[in-house]
Amino acid sequence: MKKVDVILGLQWGDEGKGKVVDVLTPRYEVVARFQGGPNAGHTLEFGGEKYILRSIPSGIFQGGKTNVIGNGVVLDAILFREEAEALAASGHDLTRQLVISKKAHLILPTHRMLDAAYEAAKGSSKIGTTGKGIGPTYTDKVSRNGMRVGDLLNPDFRAIYAKAKARHEQILRSLNYSYDITELEAKWFEAVEYLKRFRIVDSEYFVNGCLADGKSILAEGAQGTLLDVDFGSYPFVTSSNTVCAGVCTGLGVAPNRIGEVYGIFKAYCTRVGSGPFPTELFDETGERLCQLGHEFGAVTGRKRRCGWLDLVALKYAIMIDGVTQLIMMKSDVMNDFDTIRVATAYEIDGKRTTEFPYEITDGVKPVYTDFEGWKCDLRRCRRYEDFPEAFRRYVEFIERETGVPVKIISVGPDRGETIER
Repeated sequence: MKKVDVILGLQWGDEGKGKVVDVLTPRYEVVARFQGGPNAGHTLEFGGEKYILRSIPSGIFQGGKTNVIGNGVVLDAILFREEAEALAASGHDLTRQLVISKKAHLILPTHRMLDAAYEAAKGSSKIGTTGKGIGPTYTDKVSRNGMRVGDLLNPDFRAIYAKAKARHEQILRSLNYSYDITELEAKWFEAVEYLKRFRIVDSEYFVNGCLADGKSILAEGAQGTLLDVDFGSYPFVTSSNTVCAGVCTGLGVAPNRIGEVYGIFKAYCTRVGSGPFPTELFDETGERLCQLGHEFGAVTGRKRRCGWLDLVALKYAIMIDGVTQLIMMKSDVMNDFDTIRVATAYEIDGKRTTEFPYEITDGVKPVYTDFEGWKCDLRRCRRYEDFPEAFRRYVEFIERETGVPVKIISVGPDRGETIER
């Protein structure tokens, strides 16, 4: 039987997974999204066009591939419809290419209100959510109060919705949060009718059936390992398991069905929203990384915080995920830097460690190793041998430190700007 290969972000998200999935998709027959919600925007650029995906797998642009939204995903019908209609207008017919799990949970209009109300109640301790209702939807899932895509097929669907809405309204009253969802709710009911046009399946049987038929599957993660609800920088994390183990629960495949694990990281680090970030730069260099790297959220437009590559965090993510191949993104952003820094350890209370701590506080100080900048335009390179020696030293240092080969290096946003070793 075939195995499921996995592609994951190894940092705080925004590593460029969408582009890599699009590049790898020709080798696979099925691309499946296994967790996350519509706050996770994947940007793809090719043929002079830019596309942003929220919930739909990035394999949708490769003709003839089957794309799966798995049970681990939470789905906003309104945003899904907007996304699907925009893709249809650009010539991509999703109704023939996309299947949706009955067990995926639905983001309701009141989930968005709860998201805003919970953040407002936190005051200065805000997590920095995107306000899309994702956290409250996962909360309902875990507390066994959620609505699922399969409920759309139930003749009592309206009654199920009314019960969930009433429960949310009671919570919103207790938080003294004022809102009006009249317009949003009307759009949502229209959108769920649109959602019914798609193939709604028992995705665990669908995915395992594909494997039994010898079909190759690529599982696509959202966000990044350091935002995992269990292993990330809690509580500044997302609400799902972004790590490799999330593929098993988010698609219904057994652990022994996992094959290659592609781990994606940027040649530097970024983070959106609140939360600890040991190598964050608050100076001109950090601003330069942001501007040269166009570090603004694909969905939210939020400015990303920027810093040097953190090998302590990267090695931790590789360990948790069982990464077999590394993919390095956005090396070209640092083309003109004189010096490149990499954090190889942390100093905590005067002691050095290479372990990612339980809690990252202001007392965690990165210990850096410096590299000579490569000072050339990497976007002109098409083979590994074309890269300057300074850049190859940087890549090979990362390989030695992590024990995992860097198999793919991206030197620009376009499909063609991808070097495989």
